[in-house]
Amino acid sequence: MRIILSASTLCFLASIASATDCATDAQVDQYVQDYLANTPTPALSAGGSMEDALCTQAKIIAALEPHMGPVIGYKAGLTSAPAQERFGASEPVKGVLFRDMMLEDGATVPITWGARPVFEADLVLVVGDAGINQATTPAEVMAHISAVRPFIELPDLTLAEGEPITPVTLTAIAVAPKLGVLGSEIPVFDPAAMTQALADMTVTLNAADGEVLAQAPGAAVLGHPANAALWLMSKGVEFQPGNLISVGSFGPLVPPTKGKGGATATYSGLPGDPTVSVVFE
Repeated sequence: MRIILSASTLCFLASIASATDCATDAQVDQYVQDYLANTPTPALSAGGSMEDALCTQAKIIAALEPHMGPVIGYKAGLTSAPAQERFGASEPVKGVLFRDMMLEDGATVPITWGARPVFEADLVLVVGDAGINQATTPAEVMAHISAVRPFIELPDLTLAEGEPITPVTLTAIAVAPKLGVLGSEIPVFDPAAMTQALADMTVTLNAADGEVLAQAPGAAVLGHPANAALWLMSKGVEFQPGNLISVGSFGPLVPPTKGKGGATATYSGLPGDPTVSVVFE
């Protein structure tokens, strides 16, 4: 049986197909107000595609930069199996890092740093030169990394209870950047040795009383932390010297109450077994 559609019906279907779910200016303004006030907010681009989410993200970034400083790097979120399982993701998601979200080792932050605050053991790679953009393997990435830095990220999932937290809605809000605590730089003098150390290290996240909250090998992030940089480049990121690359979580996201007053991440197997800590108040 043949079904003949009217011209008006065809036009209607075409309009649906071409419709996008990029956030409006009013929605972006509301999001920024809620973000700054640590108030739960509606999801953006919830019914849209990843393209819609990236359109919304660009608007969100532009609206947040006057408050958070310029973008100084990029983050690959949902890079570990537990994180992907929690949010139903089949691959990572791309977000950004703002200058003014960064705090120094030992920083004290309010336990309510966001509407839906969580924390995680992460790691930052510092881009040494633009040659990284031609890299195709972790070893080639590390040849263009000037330093590695321990990193506890303090994201804010932001979205109100009942709102969908999916790869699309997380991408729309730039993968929830809010705060992060950076440890001291570990210079990369021997890229081959550092490549191996990152693969072999064990990352442990402890609460303030010493309880182990998460523990994972370096390979827990996409098989090797440097693969986060390769994934970001596959999604169109072009790194500049000095950019920070957040490789993602070594384990699940943790609510701040489980920190019992703070947290420490230890990177056993990197030079000096470095740590980074944060205090919650």
